[in-house]
Amino acid sequence: MKHSDPTITFLNLIACIAIVACSSSCSQREPELIPTKVLFGNTGQASPGISPDAKKLSYLAPYNGVLNIWVRTIGQNDDRAVTRDTDRGIKKHFWAYDNKHIMFTQDIRGNGNWRLYGVNVDTGEMRDFTPFDSISVSIVDYSRRFPHELILSMNKENRAATDGYRLDLETGGLTMLAGNPGNVHRWFADPDFVIRGALAFRLEGGYDLLVRANEKAPWVRVASWNHEDIASSGVLRFTGDGNGILCLDARGYNTGRLVRIAVADSSVEVIAEDPRYEIISAFLQIDTYRMQAVAFAREHTEWTILDDSLRLDFENVAKLDRGDFKFESTDASDSTWVVSFNKDDGPVPYYLYDRKTRQGTFLFDEIPGLASYTLARMEPVSFKARDGLVIHGYLTYPPGKKHRNLPLVVLVRGSPWTRDYWGYSPEVQWLANRGYACLQVNFRGSRGYGKDFLNAGNKEFGGKMQNDIVDAVKWVIDRGIANPKKLAIFGASYGGYAALVALTTTPDLFCCAIDISGPGDLLGWVNALAPGWGPASPTLFRRIGDPRTEADFLKSRSPLFMAERIRAPLLIMQGGKDRYVPTADAERIVAALEANGVPCEYLFFPDEGSGIQKIQNRLKFWDATEKFLAKYLGGRYEDASAR
Repeated sequence: MKHSDPTITFLNLIACIAIVACSSSCSQREPELIPTKVLFGNTGQASPGISPDAKKLSYLAPYNGVLNIWVRTIGQNDDRAVTRDTDRGIKKHFWAYDNKHIMFTQDIRGNGNWRLYGVNVDTGEMRDFTPFDSISVSIVDYSRRFPHELILSMNKENRAATDGYRLDLETGGLTMLAGNPGNVHRWFADPDFVIRGALAFRLEGGYDLLVRANEKAPWVRVASWNHEDIASSGVLRFTGDGNGILCLDARGYNTGRLVRIAVADSSVEVIAEDPRYEIISAFLQIDTYRMQAVAFAREHTEWTILDDSLRLDFENVAKLDRGDFKFESTDASDSTWVVSFNKDDGPVPYYLYDRKTRQGTFLFDEIPGLASYTLARMEPVSFKARDGLVIHGYLTYPPGKKHRNLPLVVLVRGSPWTRDYWGYSPEVQWLANRGYACLQVNFRGSRGYGKDFLNAGNKEFGGKMQNDIVDAVKWVIDRGIANPKKLAIFGASYGGYAALVALTTTPDLFCCAIDISGPGDLLGWVNALAPGWGPASPTLFRRIGDPRTEADFLKSRSPLFMAERIRAPLLIMQGGKDRYVPTADAERIVAALEANGVPCEYLFFPDEGSGIQKIQNRLKFWDATEKFLAKYLGGRYEDASAR
């Protein structure tokens, strides 16, 4: 028998291993295209809430294609829709403590005037509890001690100021509890359902925390925050004994520390703090309002337990699923929790957690249709901007592609003073699935990184805030991740503004852009916003610019007046009911591009405001957007005609 040459055998083995490896990696294909309707349609269940007696579960789901409130008995399959909205859908809801009423706010055809509605789950009766024109209402408080009442804030008497009211759910009667002298921004009720706290804006900016001993006593200032501190400060609620107020307090500190401010002497007790990151959520004991845990917004959401009696429950909840968990609702006895898990590569799942048995029960995935598709992972990133400031963000890669020379879309969020978080985003997953890397930048001015970071964005619209976005793009290019010839920028509201600024101030950087309701004229935009800010307008002016004294500065940061510089193709979406961005501004930009021979697509929805709510409009927009991106970046798109 002839023996084989051991050297040849070893080389053959190496060759076989190489072939297997190549067949595994080289044949990796892009994942299946996720239908736009799965990502952006009304296809699943969301926002579950447990009734105070823990017998029923409410949630949002489509009814005839529009999001409505549904209810089912826990442990049974008797699901039924209890609302029948046919227009823009319902976005949020909560149970009143009477176990009968589910409450929600709704505007009419996107007019921005929010009324309070309630549906009786036993009788099906729907009621408009604030049937007044041109008003806006918000919830101040509701309590299991007063199950048939709510405390509201409403601008019924004066459109520029909100008064405090008590609502009787049985009769629908409204009783004014506190009149607004004109500078109160928010009201606070104590455990006895008396409005004893107020947050009042100061003429020079910032605000005062005012407290009174009873409804007839004079208001006394117990704390003040200046215009720099308010970036990371805020009032949460009274303590259970009514003698203190829980606040986020950034006085003398970069971030908002969770503190208890004593009503009697304004003394401060620090409960929790982090020198770099802000608190984004808190867990209070339902009877005493004692703080039991807080969540910090770091790269991920991380909980810090303050009450050891919760430690085992939190550990058990964390084992239910992967991702960052948060609490959606609890019953009146605090024995049953509804929790959700935010993850980057999957839909949000919801669970019931029973504190007595320490067991969790799966409820549903928010978008069950995603389970059969491959989703992308989101990676935290950080870099130094051109002036040395450290900027954080997230980078998501398209599955099935090497992380080199990719077409890149910068996705800029709509609110400049919030931040992007790790977790599931339909927009991010849509972009990654179509073949694009997606970059999200928490530029200066973003909340969550302390007041110094947020205040660094003051009057930097179109300036250093924009530079941070550009520096992030160059950081990705320098690492070979992004193809410098295939870059796009995409956003709504402030994000749309950033897209327009990018095309006018860095006209050769991006090969195309998408703008949803972005303000092209900062001067006009601030003037439109100011009435809604009322006494808080000094803060608005400090953040962006004062139209009374800095009109020329605001115009210099307005892409509308530089539209002739745009050379890259642009897609613009505009709603006919937008209260803040006039249709004429969008049309002026479109006309300027057409005059210069620059490709421009204009989507006008007469029945939308700022943003897109109706499902038929959403699908039309996303169909047009993916074809637009595919044309200039070379990605994939769905054949909408086969839907």
